[in-house]
Amino acid sequence: MFSADHSDQATTSPRAASLPALLRRRFRRPRRRGPGGGAPRAVQVRRALAASLFALAAALALAPTGADVAAEPVLTTTADLASGSELEPGDLRVTTMPTDLAPAGALDSPDAAVGKVLSGAARAGEPLTDARLIEEYGGELSGHPGKTAVPVRLSDAGVAELLRPGTTVDVIAPGTAEQDGRVVAEEATVLTVRADTEDRLDGLGGSGRLVLLALDPGTASDVAAVSLHSPVTVTLR
Repeated sequence: MFSADHSDQATTSPRAASLPALLRRRFRRPRRRGPGGGAPRAVQVRRALAASLFALAAALALAPTGADVAAEPVLTTTADLASGSELEPGDLRVTTMPTDLAPAGALDSPDAAVGKVLSGAARAGEPLTDARLIEEYGGELSGHPGKTAVPVRLSDAGVAELLRPGTTVDVIAPGTAEQDGRVVAEEATVLTVRADTEDRLDGLGGSGRLVLLALDPGTASDVAAVSLHSPVTVTLR
């Protein structure tokens, strides 16, 4: 009797002891797995993030540093400037630009531009080159070989509004009571149109919009002589 009872207790005791474990396994929350029974979504996200960070680190390690990029000083404008503006020190500053991006003929010092005239409008931060400046009135132009710059006054302000840098025109001297107007220069190139009506640089009297033209040296002398006496007009080609 004692042996039978003892045997029953020995037989049922392991089952009783394992019942909580069975219940825990039955009611335990199942692990969430990824699509197709793969790794859980959180694990997949961590793996993808780790791979992205590794790729970024490799790219940064292989990228050239600032010391590896050749650079040079370039003269730029500090503000928007109108065509025909006479450059002042406050209009200019020197910045550093990668050599591969610097335009040909770029200036690198304010001394190379102060007092000279823009042949066209310029935006703030625009690099300045020798071709963008008019060296001097009556001197040879770097951007127009064999040509000189000649200032003339126009008698018709409306015509001046039609002119842009690069426009080709013929210059016509005004007529007189005894003589009709005559062409004094053909195929002149407009360099710039000054916004002001009185200009201390040209030495010309009278009023009217000042236009800078690129002309052959011989023709330039004739145009300059006519302009000393009265404004001229131009026709567009």
